[in-house]
Amino acid sequence: MKFLDQLSEEDIINLLRIDLSIENPGYPVTISLGVKLAAVLIPLLRFRNVKGEFQWHILLTHRTDRVADHKNQVSFPGGQADSEDIAPENTALREAYEEIGIKPEDVRLAGRLEPLLTISNYLVTPVVGFIPYPYPFRLQHEEVSRIFTIPLSWLADSRNHEIREREWKDQSGKAHSHPVIFFSPYDGETLWGVSAEITLRFLDKLKKALKKIEP
Repeated sequence: MKFLDQLSEEDIINLLRIDLSIENPGYPVTISLGVKLAAVLIPLLRFRNVKGEFQWHILLTHRTDRVADHKNQVSFPGGQADSEDIAPENTALREAYEEIGIKPEDVRLAGRLEPLLTISNYLVTPVVGFIPYPYPFRLQHEEVSRIFTIPLSWLADSRNHEIREREWKDQSGKAHSHPVIFFSPYDGETLWGVSAEITLRFLDKLKKALKKIEP
């Protein structure tokens, strides 16, 4: 398998297109009652590590304790769709600009992943995009306390994540338990939950596409 850090932007774009199962370019016309549409941006950037080797990184945010949902959690830039958002790409780019100051014209879109439904009834579509680095990020400090990156190769190492059972309560107060993905701490941050699942889905898509084209 071709090593992840050796992939070019064009390689990643082509790999994401190999197994595209999304035909609809916009948001679903009809969705189930109570389901809210949302999108996140998976920002990919590439720079040299301390050894001087180029590495792909994923950029993530740490949410503040002042946001309405997912306080103090690690997440991708993103949020709920506005009425004028005709596609997940519109939502992801708008939210990334509002939260961390990435201008939409500075993002090169690579594709999207299949949407996933969260336990909080959000139908989240992950959108993959390349961003330049270094970049003059501008944080919306009411929502984001910091940004950081994790190498793609580290995230792809199965030794760095595990599944744990986590309890939660629904709106009626009834307790539930379900399996949740947790990554090992990196740079003082723990990637887990929906953002961790999106990360693994992205990596799995790349790996499966690579296997299809390997001799």
